[in-house]
Amino acid sequence: MRYDLDFGWLADALSLIGRGAATTVLLTLVTAVVGAVLSVLGAAGRRSRHAALRHVIGAYVEIIRNTPFLVQLFFFFFGLPSVGVRLDPFAAAVLAMTINLAAYGTEIVGAGLDAVPVGQKEAGMALGLRGRQIFVKIVLPQALRVIFPALASQVVIMMLESAVVSQISVRELTYEADMIQSRTFRAFETYFVVTMVYLALSIVLRRLMFAGGRKILGGLS
Repeated sequence: MRYDLDFGWLADALSLIGRGAATTVLLTLVTAVVGAVLSVLGAAGRRSRHAALRHVIGAYVEIIRNTPFLVQLFFFFFGLPSVGVRLDPFAAAVLAMTINLAAYGTEIVGAGLDAVPVGQKEAGMALGLRGRQIFVKIVLPQALRVIFPALASQVVIMMLESAVVSQISVRELTYEADMIQSRTFRAFETYFVVTMVYLALSIVLRRLMFAGGRKILGGLS
């Protein structure tokens, strides 16, 4: 059986692919920023002197890391309306992605915090700094330098997993691909193009994060 490739539909579909890619990037940016902040807070909270807080954060991390992202997404979009909380598809996607990223990020940041020598904290105390000042000015910058590559990789993984949110009709890249192939019946060509777009987004995002990370973390020296 012979299959003839046909990309004649691509010119008309470029605007849809571009719009889908833009939505994917927006989802990723919002998730990365909020998720990174929550990851730092979660890692700090998991090392708090308050046992209740440590247990709550620990339970959250275990639940999220040991359940499928698709199930989490469906819980927020289809489950929450049962208790009176209704979210539009984009908001549900951002919430699910952020909570998922923060759970993994909490463990990544926590590993960085644990890698900072105790002597650094003791030096801060000797200088008369308070616990919060030691964390923000001494411990956290050093931890971020250690874990930044892993955290950046997790953001890229989350961007790729964002394809799942097409299941709740968020008009991101995979959703637009599904719509295009349903009209053109050119599934191979459609998903090949979209695969290349995801690959390009991953490469560009990783390079931008590493370039930005070197500049920002270098400035924290």
